[in-house]
Amino acid sequence: MDKNNNKKIIKLETPLDDGVTSKLRVGDVVTISGKILTARDQAHKRIFEEGSPIDLNNTVIFHAGPIIKTKNLRNTDLSPNSFELISIGPTTSTRMNPYQGFILDLGVKAIIGKGGMDKNTVEALKRNNAVYLAAVGGCATLYSDLVEDISNVFWFDLGIPEAIWELNVKEFGPLIVAIDSNGGNIFKR
Repeated sequence: MDKNNNKKIIKLETPLDDGVTSKLRVGDVVTISGKILTARDQAHKRIFEEGSPIDLNNTVIFHAGPIIKTKNLRNTDLSPNSFELISIGPTTSTRMNPYQGFILDLGVKAIIGKGGMDKNTVEALKRNNAVYLAAVGGCATLYSDLVEDISNVFWFDLGIPEAIWELNVKEFGPLIVAIDSNGGNIFKR
């Protein structure tokens, strides 16, 4: 704790592992540097039905549908430098509940989102030594400024908000540990 009685910000770097996530507790404030993935409803459903297009072991998934500008009007160039991130903020995470346990079982170590998650997701977080990090709604501009670049896109056919975007971030946050790997849940306090 500092002189102002504020919590110290814990700086995380991806890939995450059990040694890091097991130490996090509800109420901790964190930032993340490294790679994170975006995934919303349709991406979760497709991962469940077809498997993931990328290894999810020790990754961070951000429940977000970014606003991204394509530099190529026909969207035929899917190289990372053909896109420009305009804005990114959290979407309501409860919509991912039907698939979240399955996704966590693929090795995801942290989920970033908005709002709570159901009992099955909390059990999957505990089972996988993973955490749920709450992002602040309405801070899309702040979060956008913390994205250094887009390194890849998967399933562009789902459309820009539903595709999986691989982003390089620097001290992305602040994020609050809302559900920890022991099942501690800020939404139950």
